Amino acid sequence: MTDDLDPLEQHLLAALSALEPTGANPGEPADAEALWQAQIASRTCDFAARWLQKEGRSFYTIGSAGHESNAAVALAVRPTDPALLHYRSGAFYLARAAQVGRDGVPDVMFGVTAATDEPIAGGRHKVFGHHDLAVIPQTSTIASHLPRAVGVAIAIDRALKLGVPCTWPGDAVVVCSFGDASLNHATAQAALNTAAHAAHQHLPVPLLFVCEDNGLGISVPSPPGWVAGALASRPALRYESATGDRPEATLATARELAAWVRETRRPAVLHLHTVRYLAHAGADVEAAYRAPQDIRSDLAHDPLLATAAWLVAAGTRTGNQLADEYLECRARVREVALAAAGRPQLESAAQVMRPLAPRSPDVVAELAHSTTPAGEPLTLALAINGALADVLDRHPETLLFGEDIAAKGGVYGVTRGLHARFGAGRVFDTLLDETSILGLALGTAVSGFVPLPEIQYLAYLHNAEDQLRGEAATLQFFSQGQYRNGMVVRIAGYGYQRGFGGHFHNDDSVAVLRDIPGLVIASPARPDDAAAMLATCVAAAKADGSVCAFLEPIALYHTRDLYEEGDGEWLATPSAEHVPLGSARTYGTGSDLTLLTWGNGLLMSLRVARRLERRGIGARVVDLRWLAPLPIEDIAREAVATQRVLVVDETRRTGGVSEGVIAMLIDAGFDGRLARVTSKDSFVPLGDAANLVLLSEDEIEAAAVALL
Repeated sequence: MTDDLDPLEQHLLAALSALEPTGANPGEPADAEALWQAQIASRTCDFAARWLQKEGRSFYTIGSAGHESNAAVALAVRPTDPALLHYRSGAFYLARAAQVGRDGVPDVMFGVTAATDEPIAGGRHKVFGHHDLAVIPQTSTIASHLPRAVGVAIAIDRALKLGVPCTWPGDAVVVCSFGDASLNHATAQAALNTAAHAAHQHLPVPLLFVCEDNGLGISVPSPPGWVAGALASRPALRYESATGDRPEATLATARELAAWVRETRRPAVLHLHTVRYLAHAGADVEAAYRAPQDIRSDLAHDPLLATAAWLVAAGTRTGNQLADEYLECRARVREVALAAAGRPQLESAAQVMRPLAPRSPDVVAELAHSTTPAGEPLTLALAINGALADVLDRHPETLLFGEDIAAKGGVYGVTRGLHARFGAGRVFDTLLDETSILGLALGTAVSGFVPLPEIQYLAYLHNAEDQLRGEAATLQFFSQGQYRNGMVVRIAGYGYQRGFGGHFHNDDSVAVLRDIPGLVIASPARPDDAAAMLATCVAAAKADGSVCAFLEPIALYHTRDLYEEGDGEWLATPSAEHVPLGSARTYGTGSDLTLLTWGNGLLMSLRVARRLERRGIGARVVDLRWLAPLPIEDIAREAVATQRVLVVDETRRTGGVSEGVIAMLIDAGFDGRLARVTSKDSFVPLGDAANLVLLSEDEIEAAAVALL
């Protein structure tokens, strides 16, 4: 079994055999023992993954070799402290598993072989995660998990203050590890800034950032001193550094820093200097971009060798005994790896997608039943305001936050009065950063809250959309539902604002949302629908962990009239009637034409339907209400009723919603006449020029007549 030793292993074994007691006064041998066991298990897991890959039986080779000093961080915190781990934090995971008496090696091997036995993702991805170990699975390679970590840290003390049951202990510390190159990503900078911003205001943020700095981002070196300067430059974040080949000092620093974070509830950064062995991943040839002497010099800084020296100094082992232990561990891990490679893998699309978007409509219907009493007819803005108040009143675990939503009540007054009524602990302003707003939602949602973050304008979402796509929507998928982050993201959007706008306030593109698997997209237009649909989204977030985007048409917020000035026919009284996910609403019974629409298109289509009626054409108008999941059965039924369908789409022609609606009808076998009318493939300009590219009522009428 030793004839295929890697050169790195050969060097380690030779160095171990040469170790002799130094006479130095070592630290606690039990700590060295725990580090050693986690470190050699992690190293041999990396080699086993590459060994299996040569035979096509392993699918992931980004390893932790050289980073094994992160096991000291695991020993410095508690196994109940939530951890969001860098993809090179394998020794941390194994050390934490050992703390609770679990052998984590099979977990890692099941992950790299995509076996369904893997305890967190079930073969869907190689992640470090386990529900019983408080390790939240992350697939991030660019630090997109850092904003969530900030949110988790803020949630812990907020839950204690509000009396809301929290997923984590009340004195927990959040651990979040990432690489040095990832520090340069905007997402990482947003998280560090948000943590510092909160700490500057003396808000509790018990978060320990761990930058595992091996000096390389794949092939690009981090400039000397850059990482230290960038991490140490924020006065609200305590900064300490440690070196991976000094395990006693690293463990002492990590313990002192973790204890400080736990006691002060303030954020800190541990800058952990590491090395990187085995290149970036299996396909990477490190010799192509690193000088041979640089690669050789790293061998002297092997964290395994440093921990072994600690054990030898303590007199618990000889170097030869430790070399034998490494080989024994290597053989055991290979046996586990072979067994893992023979385990079942996912075999059907249904299996793969099972945890993606669970639905329990009966539970959602029961939770969504509104207690809001019927009153005077309201505008859309007032109906949403009342629905938010009802949600906050009925569900104490809900939080409402975003830019300008507290004292000001939002740019359009939609949240007015809620801050005064429910207090700053539940309704509060955030800093101006959409990434951090969604990160706060992600962290609070996985910690026991149901957040309702607001993105001020649809165009601003694009700054932070990966927090929904790469983080929120994937959590249930990569944890088989063991971790959930149900939330309702309120987004003011669409076009047709008068007297104010331009592209960034009249964005009519929702394509970026429509292709996120499992995401619920609600698009209410009428006041009564908005209130009921918001209740449904909150219920789905609570019952199923659904991630919901709630698109609110800005131009309809304060609309009162439908057909003519003063008719008040756009006002409506919120009702307690439940609106299920994926259910449409039909207006009229016309038999000549079906207009399928949503949002601002509903108001325009109803007006056009009256014009058509004067021409002797009977049209029914169908408000989709939900853009995901689409109301497939309702659309098909109303299409068949007239055999002529015009999709009225206020979004862009390319990538617009109508593409999906028409494709769905064709897939369903609809054989009638079918057309669509849309806004132009353009950004929305300022002033009256907006009307040149946005869909108009005249265009809808002309398209309807042409179809007939």
